[in-house]
Amino acid sequence: MRIKSAWNKLLNDPMSKKTTIVLPDAIYEDLIKWAELEGRPTANLAAFLIEQSVRVKFRDKYPPPSR
Repeated sequence: MRIKSAWNKLLNDPMSKKTTIVLPDAIYEDLIKWAELEGRPTANLAAFLIEQSVRVKFRDKYPPPSR
């Protein structure tokens, strides 16, 4: 029960979350190149790309902004 409670607390915490990912070398090298082309940190680009992918996967939860 303690693990479930801790997990719920973590998910409901309004602070941004951190995670670690493992990428194939070639993908990581291209991510670095892409980030450099945009003048942004690699971690920032990775976070943006992951967020966009999650928003596409769960469209009902994250509808596009109304215009």
